[in-house]
Amino acid sequence: MDTEVVVLAAGEGTRMKSGRPKVLQTLAGRTLLDHVLASASALAPKRIHVVIGHGADQVRSAFTGRSLNWVEQRERLGTGHAVLQALPQIDPGARMLVLYGDVPLVEPATLARALASADDALVLLTMEPNNPHGFGRILRDQQGVVTGIVEERDATPEQRTITEVNSGIMAMPVAQVAPLLERLSADNDQGEYLLTDLVALACDAGLPIKTAGVDPLEVAGINDRVQLAEVERALQRRQATALMRAGLSLADPARFDLRGELQHGRDCFIDVNVLMEGRVALGERVRVGTGAVLRDVTIADDVVIEPYSVIDGARIGAGANIGPFARLRPGTDLGPAVRIGNFVETKQAVLGAGSKANHLAYLGDTRLGADCNVGAGAITCNYDGVNKHRTEIGDRVFVGSNSTLVAPLTIADDAFVAAGSTVTTAVDTKSLAIGRARQRNIKGWQPPAARSPRG
Repeated sequence: MDTEVVVLAAGEGTRMKSGRPKVLQTLAGRTLLDHVLASASALAPKRIHVVIGHGADQVRSAFTGRSLNWVEQRERLGTGHAVLQALPQIDPGARMLVLYGDVPLVEPATLARALASADDALVLLTMEPNNPHGFGRILRDQQGVVTGIVEERDATPEQRTITEVNSGIMAMPVAQVAPLLERLSADNDQGEYLLTDLVALACDAGLPIKTAGVDPLEVAGINDRVQLAEVERALQRRQATALMRAGLSLADPARFDLRGELQHGRDCFIDVNVLMEGRVALGERVRVGTGAVLRDVTIADDVVIEPYSVIDGARIGAGANIGPFARLRPGTDLGPAVRIGNFVETKQAVLGAGSKANHLAYLGDTRLGADCNVGAGAITCNYDGVNKHRTEIGDRVFVGSNSTLVAPLTIADDAFVAAGSTVTTAVDTKSLAIGRARQRNIKGWQPPAARSPRG
């Protein structure tokens, strides 16, 4: 039987106090809705229907190119009403899974377990949190059969002692449930069509009702920024635990953040307060120092990233050493055993094997060959105010401290640039370029006299 997923994502999320719809708030670098859609997609459903309302255009535009069926709920009259908006577009012979755009941590395996029983029964994901306050309670008869869900505001004191509560997530056979959904009523204090009322209707109609237990963390909903932060920490700990079990060494899993995907080889070590974003791939025996930020990078074996380095969109060859306080910008490609030291910035820069810029340099739109040395304070002037220009440097080139290389420029193999030079024309092989004013020493020079303080 095919599965179709309905994701309820129409809410405003006023408690977020944000200009963005709640489902577009970010968790571990991705929107809440993106997390939900990833879990849904893992089930290989026939279609995913996303019910949107507040900020509908923003939500659609955030997922341009995704194969989703957008359903607009123009009047937001409750969860049952939201499902009814999607119902006409769902195959009557399918199973329907109802998810929520602000419940991001539910695992595909948990959803698959619920779907396994949903061919001929209404299946509820239920939980037993430490504190059931605020949740709808699961009502059962003396034989343990589910008979309904009572919201806490409507529950009797005895019903409030029930510890099994509703997560909101349901799976069901469309053919048997569709007529029941049409019978939902808004005759309640909220004036809304509530999906929870479906349970009592199913019981009265003789449709089997089953439950599947779930970890409360998986179905934690997010309504405000406090809850968002709590779920962020929980997700980061989940990710850290999985990485450590896969062989990654974390100095302190509570002080590690992953906002994307991380692949790693053996014997890698990540120190505290490291942030990884996008797609990060580490080879073997990579060490990342405290406070480093890695974003969309590929790092080969035996690389050392010293503390507080920022690496974005770069490739780093085996045995390289980066930092501390280095900044590698997109387009940086470092060969084996390259050394980039403190306060060095690179952008669209390719450095050959063994080359080094140990401190206080800028290399932009540059290609260096192998075994070059760039001294402190040296920079490539790659921008003329309108266009970017490249600097091409051969092998074994020595660039002295405080040199200015004005692009477009070519420096051939084994050339030298004297410290303090401004180089504007090509330098031939084994040549020494000197581009600086002649020094004058003025004898007997007197510094300005100190002025008397004003009276």
